[in-house]
Amino acid sequence: MTALTLDLHLALELTDEQFEQICRTNRDLRLERTAKGDLIIMPPTGGETGNRNIKLSTRVEIWNSQTNLGIAFDSSTGFKLPNGAIRSPDASWVQLERWQALTPLQRRKFIPLCPDFAIELMSPTDELGDTQAKMQEYLANGLQLGWLLDPDSKQVEIYRPAQPVEILQNPASLSGETVLPGFVLHLQEIL
Repeated sequence: MTALTLDLHLALELTDEQFEQICRTNRDLRLERTAKGDLIIMPPTGGETGNRNIKLSTRVEIWNSQTNLGIAFDSSTGFKLPNGAIRSPDASWVQLERWQALTPLQRRKFIPLCPDFAIELMSPTDELGDTQAKMQEYLANGLQLGWLLDPDSKQVEIYRPAQPVEILQNPASLSGETVLPGFVLHLQEIL
């Protein structure tokens, strides 16, 4: 099963509140909204992808708990990007100062900013081109560092502002660079 896209923008424009209500009413669905207003219905992941996802989120959270430099998020978190899209990276992180600048209400709803760091993990239901476009969308909306991990090809794409995408074949680890200082993700259980 692959992700389904519902082209609704010509028939109706969902407000953020209406989209949030659809998400609450349909908790069994993972939904995203594109900048055009299309709804993307993503199928649940299989066991291997789910296990990889929890490992990614856990490692980001452990690093964050040790450094207290920001806030880490799992794949169920929605970010309202500056372009209007609402996206949910598989794992993400926001600098503490940016998080603290949000109001309590903003923290409870879809977070109205782009994460500083995001990971997208390819699953068998994902299309590479769609996921690459999602990574470019994050970059265009303020992402500082992003990783697209593809376990099938054992390939990693690294996204940084104003730089070409760096492609690595079967790397042993990835560095959080200056965005997540001291963070190293060992990939033996992920790729």
